[in-house]
Amino acid sequence: MINNLTLHQLRCFDAVVTQGSFQAAANQLFRSQPTVFAAVKSLEAQVGVNLLDRSSYRVKVTDAGRSFHARTRVFLQEYGKLENHVTQLSMGVESELRVVIGDLCPLTETLNLLRRFFDNCPGTRLHLHFEAISGPWERLNDGDADLIFHHIDTSDPSLEYINLQNVKLIPVVAPNFLSFPITDAISPEQMRDYVQCVIRDSARHSAPRDYYVMEGTRSWTVSDQLMKKEVIVQGMGWGHMPDFLIEDELRSGSLLSIAGKYLRGGQVGLVAARNRNIPHGPVAELLWSYIEDHLHSTNR
Repeated sequence: MINNLTLHQLRCFDAVVTQGSFQAAANQLFRSQPTVFAAVKSLEAQVGVNLLDRSSYRVKVTDAGRSFHARTRVFLQEYGKLENHVTQLSMGVESELRVVIGDLCPLTETLNLLRRFFDNCPGTRLHLHFEAISGPWERLNDGDADLIFHHIDTSDPSLEYINLQNVKLIPVVAPNFLSFPITDAISPEQMRDYVQCVIRDSARHSAPRDYYVMEGTRSWTVSDQLMKKEVIVQGMGWGHMPDFLIEDELRSGSLLSIAGKYLRGGQVGLVAARNRNIPHGPVAELLWSYIEDHLHSTNR
């Protein structure tokens, strides 16, 4: 009878279909192969149809099995959401939340948002970290962050995110840094004799990444955007800077854009992001809603 189906049976069947064999399914589920085989066999007996074709060396899914598996996948996904929801309900107020601010995030606005929220959550301690380049992603993937403010791969299905704003990256120099006139045709070859200032990736074990680093040129590395800005203002190097950090300097002329046909700027979309596959406690949920509400109110 279908009312006697078990979660164990459905998970074993799903694993066999997705992994392609009983042994691979057993490995995924950390069960023995006979246990998985018996679970699927009893499932077929209760359903009353053959879900798998075992007549060849490799197990195949029957037409009935394909139809049943499609419904099974939906059920298991919804059950997983229910498990997360139950975990959330059973969680008390978090004693701490771990938030990471990325190097391209407007610091003043982000800290003001967090201050206003945590003023009303005195029972939860904020652990705040500042990371650069792939550092925020690494902390989130490692489970060392509950929330990050950074740019992400928005196609990653493991993440849910709130779009915050776009940040333009502009290549800039100090006046008189270059020995030639600034035009929109400055080439990478012309810049090879000049020091490029770049941000150091703060990730600890992920493969290091860099952006806009020019091959064949000398480079100096710094830990954050404010230090990078000061290095460039002092005429010690050139580099790409986020627009919100250099608006005043561009207006006053203490920094000059060298963006053009060959030295292009760029744009990244900043988001608030978290792992969608784990349960989040009540304060984390409140913070998520607070960010959404804040964004909607500022866009009115």
